[in-house]
Amino acid sequence: MLISKFIEYLTFERNYSEHTVNAYRTDIMAFRDFGEVAFDEFDLVQVEYVQIRSWIVALVEEGKSNRTINRKISSLKTFYKFLLKIDEISRNPLATHRALKTTKKLQIPFSDDEVVDVLSLMGVNKDFTSVRDRLIVELFYATGIRRIELVNLKMSDVDSTAQKIKVLGKRSKERILPLLSTVCVTLNEYLELRKQIHGCENTDFLFITSKGVKIYETLVYRIINTYFSKASSKVKTSPHILRHSFATQLLSEGANLNAVKELLGHSSLAATQVYTHQNVAQLAKAYKNAHPRNKKK
Repeated sequence: MLISKFIEYLTFERNYSEHTVNAYRTDIMAFRDFGEVAFDEFDLVQVEYVQIRSWIVALVEEGKSNRTINRKISSLKTFYKFLLKIDEISRNPLATHRALKTTKKLQIPFSDDEVVDVLSLMGVNKDFTSVRDRLIVELFYATGIRRIELVNLKMSDVDSTAQKIKVLGKRSKERILPLLSTVCVTLNEYLELRKQIHGCENTDFLFITSKGVKIYETLVYRIINTYFSKASSKVKTSPHILRHSFATQLLSEGANLNAVKELLGHSSLAATQVYTHQNVAQLAKAYKNAHPRNKKK
């Protein structure tokens, strides 16, 4: 019952996405299932930190990464904060918990040359699927849009004449993103081909499959991974790396940090600053390679 109330809270008050809400639900129910098996007496409401600690140990023994464990415990912490808020408990059992140490993963963005190579590779064919896939790549790189935001774009959200799109981001926050004229050319080309797809009139979503139904996140990932694997030697070739590339390129060209924050739809500047750190790392590498005092004689 309390889990259901919590899910309603996340959905209707916090406006979390369905994907995020499902992740919270899965984590909390996993802890509940563990507790009911591991302890003779277990009450999700009256839980003690030692019981949560036992779950952490079990997750470690299962081989879960510290990053995954921290995410699961973060879900629990939010759940107990909610119970505290509605007076179901008097203290949060995770109030003094410290997250497990993790190593920060360096997200290496695509270079502009790599993106150009991919677009050149995609520009050969002019059929519906090829043009759609090209538009997806161009939108990612030109706007920094999230994968779920792209999937949920509707026909009414795009305006090629005004060269802008309306994006519904996290927690239902809307933002308007400018479009490059080159993207608008591909967009108009795609819209003409879209009209020829049987069943296209039955959905308002911008991106559809050749069968006339809304595209899905896995397909978008597959499109990006397939093309960029051919043009890049990077280990990670995902839509999120294109988002990183968008932000890194803007900042390296001198874009204002706050402007990039708004374009990305970040709620805090701290989330955007990771790109400045990455840019500094790239500058440091270039500095070491180029500075005469660092060159071997």
